[in-house]
Amino acid sequence: MKKTTIIIFTMFSIFNFGQKKNNERYFSWEEFSENFGKEMVSAEDVFNSMVKSGLKDNCLTKLDFTFVSDKKENLNKLSEFIKNHYSYSVQEVKKYGRLWEINGETNEIPITSENLMYWALDMYKRGYEFDSTLEAYGGLFDPKKQVYPDLSESKEDYYFDNAVEYYENGNLNAALIYWSLSLTINPNSPDAYYSRAIVKNELYTWKSALRDYDKAIELAPDFASAILNRGTVKDENEDYIGAIEDYNKVLSLKDLDIENHQSAYFNRGNTYFNLKKNKEACEDWKKALELGAEYAKERIEEHCKH
Repeated sequence: MKKTTIIIFTMFSIFNFGQKKNNERYFSWEEFSENFGKEMVSAEDVFNSMVKSGLKDNCLTKLDFTFVSDKKENLNKLSEFIKNHYSYSVQEVKKYGRLWEINGETNEIPITSENLMYWALDMYKRGYEFDSTLEAYGGLFDPKKQVYPDLSESKEDYYFDNAVEYYENGNLNAALIYWSLSLTINPNSPDAYYSRAIVKNELYTWKSALRDYDKAIELAPDFASAILNRGTVKDENEDYIGAIEDYNKVLSLKDLDIENHQSAYFNRGNTYFNLKKNKEACEDWKKALELGAEYAKERIEEHCKH
């Protein structure tokens, strides 16, 4: 069954927590990263509370939410972003003591423990991007009238294609949820595991992303893009030996397309550089350039002068 796969070559370290603190921010990067785990626990608590009220997995539920910031313009910008990329309803910004707040409501989301957690992490991340905090959220449902998504076999492609559309529009949690629905119908889809791994890594849950990459590669051992991305995630989390093993595996594959070929050499060069093996790094970057990877020039010019 042919599907459209999102191909993302994570050639640079874009998912780490290494951003600088801005003292003028209401919600600093340090606060964001320090409270990340607490946000996951909070989502679990909300889910458990809903389960005690009778919630069943995948019950379609609307969630209400509140964001807070010290500047009205932060929330105005966040509100417009949410309305444009998530299609949620958002109320006007209101004064809240010395702060400002917005309240909103999602469309119906199939709630599971994981779905709620990733929804919360996505909103937590979006809040940070607009210097706001996700202050509160919850969901109301009728335990006697629960409605669920259609999980018949004919819906697999529908959910997969919707996930692609959501991802391209910047709605990360909906993309992840719809790929999960697709996997509920067909748990043997390497494309869905691969795509979901990309979103999980963007939401800073790299261990879970690795598990999805592992599953995609288990189902499709020659899935070059999955192996390449897995290597990059390993590199970003200082498993340099594991990263090199993945890049070597990509380079050993037959009929490797040019972009994966370029990326495998370039990424392996980055990992060698992280291991302070400059000679090997330069050799790989030069091979990437020979294959047409113009982006390797900057690394070569900066680190391979001799």
